[in-house]
Amino acid sequence: MTAMALYCALGWAVFLALHLALNGRWWPWLAVSLLPPVTLAAVPLALLAAAVVTGEPVAAALATGCLLVAWPQNGINLRGLLSRGTGGLRLVSWNTQHWNQGGDPDRFYAFLRSLDADVYVLQEYLNGFEGGEVWDIDDEERLRAAFPRHHLAVGNNSVTLSRFPPAGPPVPVGACSLRVDLRVGHGVLSTYNVHIPVQLTVMNPLRPAFLRDMRRRAAARDREYAALVADLRSNPHPVLVTGDFNTSAAIGDIRRMPRTLRDAIGACRSVLPASWNARARLRLWRIDWAFTGGGARVGSYRFRDAEGLSDHLVQELTVTV
Repeated sequence: MTAMALYCALGWAVFLALHLALNGRWWPWLAVSLLPPVTLAAVPLALLAAAVVTGEPVAAALATGCLLVAWPQNGINLRGLLSRGTGGLRLVSWNTQHWNQGGDPDRFYAFLRSLDADVYVLQEYLNGFEGGEVWDIDDEERLRAAFPRHHLAVGNNSVTLSRFPPAGPPVPVGACSLRVDLRVGHGVLSTYNVHIPVQLTVMNPLRPAFLRDMRRRAAARDREYAALVADLRSNPHPVLVTGDFNTSAAIGDIRRMPRTLRDAIGACRSVLPASWNARARLRLWRIDWAFTGGGARVGSYRFRDAEGLSDHLVQELTVTV
């Protein structure tokens, strides 16, 4: 048992070293980094417990080191224990999962109105199906009727609705995100409606088409992150960057976000926040994010149930500039 505890700890240490070295740098590792982020805490804690029981000090040291080194990627939010919410403009960000495709539009719009937000940042303003063709839709007339006090911006399959007037035309960022500058008080707040492409299509992983598809998607993700980061670095305004990043804390791509931005999760009271899969009882991934920078601050942040309308929870936050 003592030797087994040591071998398991060594094996996990080797895996973690590969993960830290290749994650976000080598596209095939995208498939490996899809593991639930909390695994990076659960496994070393289990190994540490086994090492203590068997009295194996080297295994205990390895497990402790693995736990500490991978802590930023495990998705655990200890700051949630100290979070105290404050007010500000109310914003919701939500991946609508193909804009109510096949559902009841009256129920969909009633849910959107019930969120009662100053700013709505909505993704997947399109129809289609996973792994196949997608096509644009035109629901602007109904949107304007449902939100007569909001200004509407549409682009890159995204919708931004705001009670604050736009400071200019919407700006496409890459092929999948949308920047909308809003006049808030005497200044401008730039909102980024982000949707990074998903890593892979569900298919037989032994088929050559699987790897070709994953490589193509990895290249698309690279382009979208590069376009987003470039626009953020040239933007002089306070910014709010939010949406579906299809990236968990365990995926190295999230490290591409400029360090000048602040992750809103510090204002969330959940210790293990997750936004996907909203229809599952056990949710293990936070792939929807919110960041602020340039003087914008998040006062409160939470994930709200989508009432079965999407596989993503709703991000609900307050922001001050």
